[in-house]
Amino acid sequence: MNHSIARVAQLGVSLGLVLVLWSAASLAGWLNPDFVPAPGTILHAALEQYQEGVLMADLAISLKRSAVGFALGAVLGVVLGLLTARLRPVGYTLHPLLNILRPIPAIALAPLAIVWFGIGEPSKYFLITYTVFLAVWLNTDHGASQIAPTYIRASRSLGAGTWREFFEVVVPAAAPHIVSGLRLGAALAFLSLVAAELTGASSGIGYRIQESRQFFRTDRMFVGLIELGLLGGLLDFVFVQISRRLVHWEQS
Repeated sequence: MNHSIARVAQLGVSLGLVLVLWSAASLAGWLNPDFVPAPGTILHAALEQYQEGVLMADLAISLKRSAVGFALGAVLGVVLGLLTARLRPVGYTLHPLLNILRPIPAIALAPLAIVWFGIGEPSKYFLITYTVFLAVWLNTDHGASQIAPTYIRASRSLGAGTWREFFEVVVPAAAPHIVSGLRLGAALAFLSLVAAELTGASSGIGYRIQESRQFFRTDRMFVGLIELGLLGGLLDFVFVQISRRLVHWEQS
C-alpha cells in the first residue's frame, strides 16, 4: 500500500512539474499556441466537448472497443501461447506464421479489415484483438517454454498427471510472463484503437482526433491524446497492483 501511495505521489509531482513548465513556456511566448496550446486552452476545449456531449460518448465507445478487443486477444494469446510452448507439433506449425505476423502493424491491416468486416464495430474489434493477441501470445509462449526442467521432473516424480502438471506447474511458472504480456497488450489495445478509429469510424477518441485535425483544432487533438495517456497510465497501474497480488511469488 505504501508503495502504491508513493507511486501516485510521484506521478502527481511529475505531472504537476510538467504543467508548471508548460504553462510558463506558454505565458513566455516560447510555444506557438497554434501548434502547442496552453494547458488552460486544452482544459477549455475539454469542457467544450463535455458540454457538447461528445467527450464522454467518445470515451465510452472507445473503452468498449478496447475492452472487447483486449478480452478476445488476451484469451486467444494465453491459450495459444501455452499450446505452442508445450505441444511441439503446435509450436512447430504455428511459430513461423505468428513470427511473420508480428511485424505487421494494425494500421496496415485497417483497409483489409474494412474489406473483410465492413466499417462497423467488427473491423475495429479485429484490429485491436490482432494486436493484443500477438503481444500476449509472444510473452506467454516465452514464459511457458522457459520452465526449468527440474520443475517438470519433480512434478512427475511425485505422480502428477498431465493436467495437474499443466495447471499446478506450467501455468504458475509462466504466470509472470503472462501478466507482463497482458500488461503490454493493454497498452497496445489503445494504440491499435487509434488505428481502428482513424478509418471508417464516426465516434471514439481516435476519430475525434482525426476530425480535430481537419479543422486545425490542436487543442481538441491534445484533449484526445491526454485522454489516451491517462487511460493507459491508469490501466497500467491497475495491472501492476493485480500482478503483485496474483503473482506474489515473483516478488519473493
